[in-house]
Amino acid sequence: MVVLIEQSELTRPQAEENNDDLVLDGGFSLLKSPSHVGFTVPDINSYGHSFRNYYDESERNKSVEELYRQQHTNQTYEFAKKMREEYGKLNKVEVGIWECCEMLDKIVDASDPDLEESQIQHALQTAEAARNDYPNEDWLHLTALIHDLGKVLLLPSFGGLPQWAVVGDSFPLGCAFHEANTHFKYFKDNPDSNNPAYNTKKGIYDEGCGLDNVMMSWGHDEYMYLVSLCKHGEISIRHPIQMLMLC
Repeated sequence: MVVLIEQSELTRPQAEENNDDLVLDGGFSLLKSPSHVGFTVPDINSYGHSFRNYYDESERNKSVEELYRQQHTNQTYEFAKKMREEYGKLNKVEVGIWECCEMLDKIVDASDPDLEESQIQHALQTAEAARNDYPNEDWLHLTALIHDLGKVLLLPSFGGLPQWAVVGDSFPLGCAFHEANTHFKYFKDNPDSNNPAYNTKKGIYDEGCGLDNVMMSWGHDEYMYLVSLCKHGEISIRHPIQMLMLC
């Protein structure tokens, strides 16, 4: 399900009123820590639990678990193959990077156990945190900013896919599902679990075949990978994108 929120207007802050803010290049502000060095990371999330905790009982985690149940049940090899073929055409919408970032203001990630904020806030916070911690790694600042742009797949203009087909975990298909996956128990209802060809550690793959030859579950990470390949050729963006996919 797509969760839409009213789009807020982002305005350039007044310098005299925001002396404690960290102002981004685009004129948007993030609150500095009291020491003005980096960010103050709280010990608990907005629901009173530790971060990335998918198993403590809460109303939020109930809905998150349901999202994972749907994802693990429906993400099959054939589904991912079909989505790659369809979205690999890249014929939905053509927009610039910042315009795409603004679209994230309409999106909330239903798989996130920590917050229900719009994804543009997540993108800006991740990019600024990367710039603060690694000021000389400009490639990382960019990767942090764009790593979740693929979530626009939730919007009608990009096909309006359900949340289970866009967010949540990324995992290989065509081989046995690993127990390290969040809410692993729901893979038992995935049709691929009954396919002997997919039920071994290597499945349909040869050892050392490389990540580029592995069919990953379909979602925002894979879509961004396809967009990057089309625009820039054989570049190594799949790996940093997946490095940041848990942010």
